Amino acid sequence: MTAKLASDTAMVMAAGLGKRMRPLTATQPKPLVRVAGKALLDHALDHIVAAGVTRAVVNVHYLAEQVEAHCAARRDLAITISDERQQLLETGGGMLKALPHLPDPFFCVNSDNVWIDGPQNALHELSAQWNPATMDALLLVVPHPRAFHHEGLGDFHLDAAGRLSRARPGRVAPYIYIGLQLVAHRLLREAPEGPFSTNILWQRAIEEGRLYGAVYSGLWYEVGTPGAIRPTEAALAGG
Repeated sequence: MTAKLASDTAMVMAAGLGKRMRPLTATQPKPLVRVAGKALLDHALDHIVAAGVTRAVVNVHYLAEQVEAHCAARRDLAITISDERQQLLETGGGMLKALPHLPDPFFCVNSDNVWIDGPQNALHELSAQWNPATMDALLLVVPHPRAFHHEGLGDFHLDAAGRLSRARPGRVAPYIYIGLQLVAHRLLREAPEGPFSTNILWQRAIEEGRLYGAVYSGLWYEVGTPGAIRPTEAALAGG
């Protein structure tokens, strides 16, 4: 049985500079880099449309007009642009600026990942485990074996109740955050002004026991550099 979707709106993070993807991002923003014939941004938008999301908020900064034009060409969901041309606000600041356009809760999706769903759409997996009484945010995570092209040591530990805690210095953490989360407005309360990372808000939620993780049943591909594109395309083609 498919879980009822927790929100009809997703924020899609598309404002980054894409430095690790150079030289492909010299003349185009990273969200428009194509993987398997499709822009990274469209990989994300297609997933959220398939889940039943009807509204998206897309933030823009680097080569913003290209992302705006690309979004305007889509007819399958209503897209609002959150303009960060004047100042790149990072992940936390970007969410805070877009908050007037976002319901409580809302999905937040990075635009530089490619994933293959398991039995359920990723957004439905988050929805099935969402509990606003106990959670400020619910992050979708995968175990190391299902995180392809990821070079880090992992991000989080997960306890029996589903609460997240940080990786310990110099040790491997078993779970990696894959760039999809379900966020309550409560997470953004008393947030700093200007640019800041979501990590600041996550840390407070961890200390309050309100940051949770849902283990994703599908496969995730980090497409952070040009070298990750061809192997990801092979995987999508079943190679």
